[in-house]
Amino acid sequence: MLRGFSARFCFYNPFSQLRRYKAIAAQNHLVNEDIKAAEVRLVGADGSQLGIMETSKALAIAEEAGMDLVLIAPQATPPVCRVMDYGKYKFDQQKREKEQHKNQKTVEVKEIRLSLNIDVHDFETKVGQAKKFLSAGNKLKVSIRFRGREMAHTDRGIDVMNRFQEAIGDLATVDKAPKLEGRSMQMFMSPKTGKN
Repeated sequence: MLRGFSARFCFYNPFSQLRRYKAIAAQNHLVNEDIKAAEVRLVGADGSQLGIMETSKALAIAEEAGMDLVLIAPQATPPVCRVMDYGKYKFDQQKREKEQHKNQKTVEVKEIRLSLNIDVHDFETKVGQAKKFLSAGNKLKVSIRFRGREMAHTDRGIDVMNRFQEAIGDLATVDKAPKLEGRSMQMFMSPKTGKN
């Protein structure tokens, strides 16, 4: 081991990241000359079965059609190949994945903290925030933290939670009723959908 270097520098492998990227790239289909099987079952570009033939003949059919020979089922006996425009297929696949990612909606859990002795104006402000969160489609966690002697008045905390629930009205449904956990009381709500 070299002097002056710590052990962590001696065991660093710069090719580990490269190996990971190669593993991801290997998930793609084998195309044209990369197919090593002696014979394949060929499916035409229109989906018709062209039968079992030598790989070289299947490759010639694909080239004649101006397309690629793509291995779609390597585990089959013999492996199944299809004649297709692989570049267009990859482009369409990426476009579909991008559309699916764009259409996914992430639901966040927003927290509203109340206190046992909350003032009327503060309470209305918290209700307004909660309505804004619920209308945006987010779930809601309503909590009250009991400090010191307030632990003797947990029933007042339930009253505040019930008042909050009534103030929200028909915008939300209660997923989990107010429950005391340690020094805090929590209630979970989710936006009401048309199904409810």
